[in-house]
Amino acid sequence: MSWLRTPSPEFSVRSAESVPSPCCGERLKVIGSRLRCYINNASESVKLKFRRLRCIQCDRIHHELPDLLVPYKRYDAESIEKAVMNLATTDVPVDESTLHRWNSWVHTLAPYWLGCLASIARRYGQDPVIPSSKDSQPALHRIGQVVGNAIHWLARVVRPITNMNLWIHTRSAFLSEHSSDKLMEES
Repeated sequence: MSWLRTPSPEFSVRSAESVPSPCCGERLKVIGSRLRCYINNASESVKLKFRRLRCIQCDRIHHELPDLLVPYKRYDAESIEKAVMNLATTDVPVDESTLHRWNSWVHTLAPYWLGCLASIARRYGQDPVIPSSKDSQPALHRIGQVVGNAIHWLARVVRPITNMNLWIHTRSAFLSEHSSDKLMEES
Protein backbone atom coordinates (compact mmCIF):
# COMPACT_ATOMS: atom_id res chain seq x y z
CA MET A 1 0.00 0.00 0.00
CA SER A 2 2.99 2.32 0.04
CA TRP A 3 2.14 3.30 -3.56
CA LEU A 4 -1.06 4.94 -2.26
CA ARG A 5 0.82 7.41 -0.09
CA THR A 6 1.35 10.79 -1.62
CA PRO A 7 5.01 11.70 -1.67
CA SER A 8 6.00 14.67 0.41
CA PRO A 9 7.57 17.52 -1.55
CA GLU A 10 11.33 17.56 -1.76
CA PHE A 11 13.43 20.71 -2.02
CA SER A 12 16.98 20.96 -3.28
CA VAL A 13 19.49 23.07 -1.39
CA ARG A 14 22.28 24.80 -3.27
CA SER A 15 24.35 27.63 -1.90
CA ALA A 16 24.73 30.74 -4.06
CA GLU A 17 28.03 31.58 -2.41
CA SER A 18 31.34 29.82 -2.90
CA VAL A 19 32.25 28.32 0.45
CA PRO A 20 35.72 26.84 0.87
CA SER A 21 36.30 23.58 2.68
CA PRO A 22 35.88 24.11 6.43
CA CYS A 23 38.82 21.85 7.20
CA CYS A 24 41.56 23.25 4.97
CA GLY A 25 40.10 26.12 2.92
CA GLU A 26 40.44 24.40 -0.46
CA ARG A 27 37.81 24.13 -3.18
CA LEU A 28 34.93 21.68 -2.81
CA LYS A 29 33.79 19.34 -5.58
CA VAL A 30 30.17 18.12 -5.87
CA ILE A 31 30.02 14.31 -5.57
CA GLY A 32 26.30 13.69 -5.15
CA SER A 33 23.39 14.47 -2.88
CA ARG A 34 21.54 13.11 0.11
CA LEU A 35 18.08 13.57 1.61
CA ARG A 36 17.47 14.98 5.05
CA CYS A 37 14.13 15.39 6.76
CA TYR A 38 13.35 17.91 9.44
CA ILE A 39 10.25 18.91 11.35
CA ASN A 40 9.15 22.52 11.11
CA ASN A 41 7.28 24.75 13.56
CA ALA A 42 3.91 23.49 12.28
CA SER A 43 4.96 19.89 13.05
CA GLU A 44 5.22 19.05 9.34
CA SER A 45 7.99 16.85 8.00
CA VAL A 46 9.96 18.53 5.21
CA LYS A 47 12.49 16.83 2.94
CA LEU A 48 15.57 18.63 1.67
CA LYS A 49 18.11 17.37 -0.82
CA PHE A 50 21.65 18.49 0.04
CA ARG A 51 24.69 18.46 -2.16
CA ARG A 52 27.52 16.26 -0.92
CA LEU A 53 30.86 17.97 -1.42
CA ARG A 54 34.38 16.56 -1.26
CA CYS A 55 37.42 18.67 -0.42
CA ILE A 56 39.93 18.37 -3.27
CA GLN A 57 42.84 18.71 -0.81
CA CYS A 58 42.02 16.38 2.08
CA ASP A 59 39.19 14.21 0.63
CA ARG A 60 36.80 14.93 3.54
CA ILE A 61 33.09 14.99 2.70
CA HIS A 62 30.89 17.95 3.68
CA HIS A 63 27.18 18.67 3.22
CA GLU A 64 25.58 22.03 2.48
CA LEU A 65 23.41 23.06 5.36
CA PRO A 66 20.98 25.98 5.12
CA ASP A 67 20.61 28.42 8.01
CA LEU A 68 17.23 26.98 8.90
CA LEU A 69 18.80 23.76 10.21
CA VAL A 70 21.09 22.88 13.09
CA PRO A 71 23.53 19.99 12.63
CA TYR A 72 22.31 16.73 14.19
CA LYS A 73 18.89 18.10 15.18
CA ARG A 74 15.55 16.84 13.83
CA TYR A 75 13.71 20.16 14.22
CA ASP A 76 14.42 23.40 12.40
CA ALA A 77 16.42 26.17 14.06
CA GLU A 78 13.36 28.40 14.41
CA SER A 79 11.52 25.77 16.48
CA ILE A 80 14.49 25.23 18.77
CA GLU A 81 15.05 28.98 19.08
CA LYS A 82 11.40 29.66 19.99
CA ALA A 83 11.32 26.83 22.50
CA VAL A 84 14.53 27.89 24.25
CA MET A 85 13.55 31.58 24.36
CA ASN A 86 10.07 30.96 25.76
CA LEU A 87 10.34 27.62 27.54
CA ALA A 88 7.22 28.12 29.66
CA THR A 89 4.93 29.56 26.95
CA THR A 90 6.18 27.91 23.78
CA ASP A 91 3.82 26.92 20.98
CA VAL A 92 6.31 24.48 19.43
CA PRO A 93 4.55 21.08 19.18
CA VAL A 94 7.11 18.92 21.02
CA ASP A 95 7.28 16.87 24.18
CA GLU A 96 8.08 18.55 27.47
CA SER A 97 11.22 16.38 27.74
CA THR A 98 12.41 17.63 24.32
CA LEU A 99 11.94 21.24 25.43
CA HIS A 100 14.05 20.64 28.52
CA ARG A 101 16.69 18.77 26.51
CA TRP A 102 16.99 21.68 24.05
CA ASN A 103 17.24 24.15 26.92
CA SER A 104 19.94 22.09 28.60
CA TRP A 105 21.77 21.69 25.27
CA VAL A 106 21.89 25.47 24.70
CA HIS A 107 22.95 26.27 28.27
CA THR A 108 25.61 23.54 28.27
CA LEU A 109 27.15 24.54 24.93
CA ALA A 110 26.84 28.33 25.30
CA PRO A 111 30.35 28.79 26.76
CA TYR A 112 31.84 26.69 23.95
CA TRP A 113 29.90 28.63 21.29
CA LEU A 114 30.98 31.95 22.77
CA GLY A 115 34.60 30.80 22.76
CA CYS A 116 34.33 29.66 19.14
CA LEU A 117 32.76 32.95 18.04
CA ALA A 118 35.48 34.94 19.83
CA SER A 119 38.16 32.78 18.20
CA ILE A 120 36.61 33.23 14.75
CA ALA A 121 36.43 37.00 15.25
CA ARG A 122 40.11 37.10 16.25
CA ARG A 123 41.06 34.95 13.25
CA TYR A 124 39.53 37.55 10.92
CA GLY A 125 41.09 40.53 12.70
CA GLN A 126 37.97 41.69 14.51
CA ASP A 127 37.69 42.55 18.16
CA PRO A 128 35.52 39.82 19.67
CA VAL A 129 32.58 40.80 21.84
CA ILE A 130 33.29 39.00 25.09
CA PRO A 131 30.29 39.11 27.41
CA SER A 132 30.66 39.51 31.12
CA SER A 133 31.58 36.23 32.76
CA LYS A 134 29.21 36.67 35.69
CA ASP A 135 27.69 33.33 36.60
CA SER A 136 24.36 35.06 37.25
CA GLN A 137 23.92 35.92 33.56
CA PRO A 138 21.87 33.32 31.71
CA ALA A 139 23.44 31.67 28.66
CA LEU A 140 20.93 33.27 26.28
CA HIS A 141 21.79 36.74 27.58
CA ARG A 142 25.51 36.16 27.00
CA ILE A 143 24.86 34.80 23.48
CA GLY A 144 22.57 37.77 22.79
CA GLN A 145 25.42 40.16 23.64
CA VAL A 146 27.52 38.57 20.88
CA VAL A 147 25.08 37.76 18.04
CA GLY A 148 22.05 39.81 19.07
CA ASN A 149 18.78 38.47 20.36
CA ALA A 150 16.67 39.25 17.29
CA ILE A 151 15.02 36.42 15.39
CA HIS A 152 17.41 33.84 13.86
CA TRP A 153 20.04 34.29 16.57
CA LEU A 154 20.61 30.52 16.59
CA ALA A 155 21.50 30.55 12.87
CA ARG A 156 24.00 33.35 13.57
CA VAL A 157 25.64 31.07 16.14
CA VAL A 158 25.50 27.84 14.13
CA ARG A 159 26.68 29.05 10.72
CA PRO A 160 30.16 30.41 11.53
CA ILE A 161 30.93 27.58 13.94
CA THR A 162 29.85 24.94 11.41
CA ASN A 163 31.64 26.62 8.51
CA MET A 164 34.89 26.67 10.51
CA ASN A 165 34.47 22.93 11.23
CA LEU A 166 34.14 23.58 14.98
CA TRP A 167 30.64 22.17 15.49
CA ILE A 168 30.69 19.24 17.87
CA HIS A 169 28.38 16.28 17.74
CA THR A 170 26.43 16.10 20.96
CA ARG A 171 25.84 12.86 22.80
CA SER A 172 23.62 10.28 21.19
CA ALA A 173 20.15 9.74 22.62
CA PHE A 174 21.02 6.06 22.99
CA LEU A 175 24.09 6.68 25.11
CA SER A 176 22.98 6.80 28.71
CA GLU A 177 24.87 8.71 31.35
CA HIS A 178 25.92 5.45 33.02
CA SER A 179 27.34 3.95 29.83
CA SER A 180 29.18 7.18 28.95
CA ASP A 181 30.83 7.16 32.41
CA LYS A 182 31.84 3.56 31.81
CA LEU A 183 33.37 4.48 28.42
CA MET A 184 35.35 7.31 30.05
CA GLU A 185 36.74 4.90 32.68
CA GLU A 186 37.82 2.39 30.01
CA SER A 187 39.77 4.91 27.95
